[in-house]
Parts: sequence; structure tokens; C-alpha cells
Amino acid sequence: MASNFCVKFLLPAARRSVTYTPVRFCKMMNDPIEHATGIEKRELLAKAAGNENPFDMKVFKRNAGTKDQPNLIPSAFDARLVGCICEEDQTYVQWMWVYQGEPKRCECGHWFKLVEKAPV
Repeated sequence: MASNFCVKFLLPAARRSVTYTPVRFCKMMNDPIEHATGIEKRELLAKAAGNENPFDMKVFKRNAGTKDQPNLIPSAFDARLVGCICEEDQTYVQWMWVYQGEPKRCECGHWFKLVEKAPV
């Protein structure tokens, strides 16, 4: 009796083909800027305007970094977290807070100073 049920109902259901919608009938997604919101939209608009580094996250190569000529760090705020890789083969980053108007010396001897940058 159970085998008869399997042959009549379950086997044909298992043989049914799977239907799917071909890709040619799907619409393409609109421009990503239209779907983005918040900080993602701000980033996409800045990149569309030609600013490849809208949040100033680019890595700076430090220069001599003396007290008279410190490494200048742009910031729209009163403080910024700065990371220094003191030696070329160093495997960690030395982090420090740099405040507006107060040049800061890293443990390796390089100086850093915030310079004002208008927010985007």
C-alpha cells in the first residue's frame, strides 16, 4: 500500500522539472547611488566628483618629521588618531592621538602636527 502511494504521488512530484526565470527577463539594477543612503551615499558622491579619498584614510609617507618641520596631518576635527610605523620591517603600528595646536612626538622621534582641513 505504501509503495503504491509512493509510485502514484511522490515519484511524479520528484520528476517535475524546476522552472526558473531566465536572466534576459530580469531588469538591471539602477545606478548604485540611487540605492545608497547615509555615509555610503556620501562616499559614492565624493568619488563621482573626483575625490578618491573622501574620508582622508589614505596612508601618508612620513618625511623627516623634525620639531621644526613636523609631518602635517589634515583633519576637520580638534583631534585625530594617527598611526606610525616606526621602522620599515616593523609588524605593528604605534598609535597616538594628535591634537590641534599641539605637535606630538612619536616614540621613534618623528613629529606630527594637525592642520585644519574643511569638512567635505
